[in-house]
Amino acid sequence: MNKRAFALFMVVGLVFGGGAAFAQFSAEVALDQTTVELFRDSLDIIWLALGAALVLFMQAGFAMVETGLTRAKNAGNIIMKNLMDAAAGLIMYFCIGWGIMYGASIGGFFGSDGFFLAYPGVDAMHEVYIDWMFQAVFAATAATIVSGAMAERTQFRGYLVYSIVITALIYPVVGHWTWGGGWLDQLGFTDFAGSTIVHSTGGWAALAGAIVLGARKGKYVKSNGRTTVKALPGHNIPLAALGVFVLWFGWFGFNGGSTLSGVDSDIAVVFVTTALAAAGGAVGAMTLSWVLFGKPDVSMSLNGVLAGLVGITAGPDVIAPGWSIVVGIIAGLLVVLSVEVLDKKFHVDDPVGAISVHGVCGAWGTLAVGIFGGGALFVQVVGVVAVFAWTMITAFILFGILKAVRMLRVTEQEELQGLDISEHGMESYGGFQIFSNM
Repeated sequence: MNKRAFALFMVVGLVFGGGAAFAQFSAEVALDQTTVELFRDSLDIIWLALGAALVLFMQAGFAMVETGLTRAKNAGNIIMKNLMDAAAGLIMYFCIGWGIMYGASIGGFFGSDGFFLAYPGVDAMHEVYIDWMFQAVFAATAATIVSGAMAERTQFRGYLVYSIVITALIYPVVGHWTWGGGWLDQLGFTDFAGSTIVHSTGGWAALAGAIVLGARKGKYVKSNGRTTVKALPGHNIPLAALGVFVLWFGWFGFNGGSTLSGVDSDIAVVFVTTALAAAGGAVGAMTLSWVLFGKPDVSMSLNGVLAGLVGITAGPDVIAPGWSIVVGIIAGLLVVLSVEVLDKKFHVDDPVGAISVHGVCGAWGTLAVGIFGGGALFVQVVGVVAVFAWTMITAFILFGILKAVRMLRVTEQEELQGLDISEHGMESYGGFQIFSNM
């Protein structure tokens, strides 16, 4: 048995076999340094592959949350947008995004090589491939956040253009500034798994899109100089709840996989803080919704889980478990307040609360590293502001162009009919009249 085969045998035994017999066998075998390194490399590859699979599975969670919190007549359209976020996003990140994010830096602002994963003369491409796979699903996550905030009134073709641009350019530039060794990284900016880099980028793009797009018909009704805010409730809370649990499960790959190594002991604390922050977020959102509305709100509590997860994502390795609960609780409070303010004060129509969950709580989580995790708070603020400015400017330009060429919003008739029929020529719940007016 050669050394690489033996190393892989050990990894498979560790992951799938386990037990005292395997431990005794491995202890009795004399391993040289090369074999040990092969073992570590193989375990790292398996860990990143598992993490990437979990993060990709989060697309299902996003799809279910957004579908459940919107009306039945748009369910298929939501599914298609989440599907194509992943499909178009992976291709564009392969062609362009990866090179901009991790290529040789030009002034600390963007990369200049590695497009199409082309690395002439590099033999050990397996490490590049697994790194790309893990980062590509993060890019797809940043893209899919926007679909919920722009749900029920966005043209499918316009949304495809957006998905391409964010995964090819907007998100990779942010990634280069930070994880790619760019200017924010050189300042000491810290964002372990992407509270700002992934989530706030998606959240701020969602904010720009919702503003340019405008509200759904019937959401804000003006009469006698006053604006009445009407609820347009989603059609399937159990589906939304299942989506939240899928996302909570996948987040262990999102945060845990970001250790980038299967032998990193930080995996233990990352899992604990991730779980506790999510729990804190649910408690915080439930409690505040109970106080404000007289009853514990289901959708707010579900978004509280996601808010806590987004909040801890910047510092799950450096924030202590006890403080992670605090981070989650504050995120849960923030998401309720933010949803209420955006909806009732600024009249920004976000059907699923994506701006609040990802944008606002992503910013909070990044600042929390400076408060609870020993990071430089001023640098964290600089990072939050820089990502906000870049994303809002580029997203406003993008959505403004789409609006100008009439590729952004569907017609009023199409919106009232539902995007499943007008955009895709089908019904998601064909034959079930119970959903006909939803």
